[in-house]
Amino acid sequence: MADQSYLGWPFFEDRHRALAKEVNHWAAGKFAEDGFVHHGDIDEECRDILGALGKAGLAAHAVPSAYGGASETLDVRSLCLVRESLAYRSGLADFVFAMQGLGSGTLSLFGNEALKSAWLPRVASGECAAAFALTEPDAGSDIAHLAMTAKRDDDSFVLDGRKTFISNGGIAGFYTVFARTGEAEGARGISAFIVPADTPGLTVEARIETIAPHPLATLKFETCRVPQSALIGQAGSGFKYAMATLDVFRSTVAAAALGFARRAMDEARHRANTRSLFGGTLADLQIVQAQIAEMALDIDASALLIYRAAWAKDGGAPRVTREAAMAKLHATETAQATIDKTVQIFGGLGVTVGSVPEALYREIRALRIYEGASEVQKIVIARQVLGES
Repeated sequence: MADQSYLGWPFFEDRHRALAKEVNHWAAGKFAEDGFVHHGDIDEECRDILGALGKAGLAAHAVPSAYGGASETLDVRSLCLVRESLAYRSGLADFVFAMQGLGSGTLSLFGNEALKSAWLPRVASGECAAAFALTEPDAGSDIAHLAMTAKRDDDSFVLDGRKTFISNGGIAGFYTVFARTGEAEGARGISAFIVPADTPGLTVEARIETIAPHPLATLKFETCRVPQSALIGQAGSGFKYAMATLDVFRSTVAAAALGFARRAMDEARHRANTRSLFGGTLADLQIVQAQIAEMALDIDASALLIYRAAWAKDGGAPRVTREAAMAKLHATETAQATIDKTVQIFGGLGVTVGSVPEALYREIRALRIYEGASEVQKIVIARQVLGES
């Protein structure tokens, strides 16, 4: 069991402490056998996990209470605690929960009553997987230059283009899609839409395999017609909506990295205390003690940054761009370092397929890229700091 002493920090209310215990208990039971080992069809595993999250009431933390959710508004501390706890046990479980939040987040924040009522209860119950379709083949970090179009045609929009590296691609019930509607140049000419997965003209062009197995795909939109009612909020505000959504969920990526790091340190600590070497144990070696100390320091620093950002957002801060960027950058980079140290402490077993350190090594790498690569986070932080002067 990972260290729980941080739950005593003033960032949390009693309901958060109760939630952390609930998720830890549930995840320990659901993934009693190693949750980092996958058997068979990843899509089916994701569906099974989503159903279980819905049944346990955990998926409800991804949407507001008016639509079957757990809190009146999206509670970032709750989202972070769930992701941290799930990531400790299973990277795939963390992925499934995360996509319920991110995939429906723009709708929760900016959608009208009809769209929310149609989709969010199904997200909360685990009946329907959600997806966030933003990235394109030539627009990843620079999303102001999206090429996909959504052209008005009477009371409809016709979508044409491609999206790639879309999580839940192929298993989602709907996609939150960002496309250029042309109200202005650049960022001010993008809108957001809800596109059901069975909409004619939407196809899964290719599935993408990555080092940590997840449902990931390239989507093709070819004369894909959606009603005007599929528009989220105001036309031309899609870029703003995407940034606001990421402002909420970027801290949760850091929380997932924190969960991976905590698991890595616990694995390293156990290994160091039980591995006999040179007449003692690995833990007797000062160089190993130094590595463990560095892990503990990085983990506590990450937790402080993460829950500061989450607490600020929940407290009513309109934007936590700087805080969330700092949390994601530090947590993902230091989690990578923590896991690498764990692999080293395990030696050959650390790179053996099927071991927890090997799985963590694969799981952590993508977190330094998606929802804003580390290099982008540095730019975001610098612009925020420079802007203050």
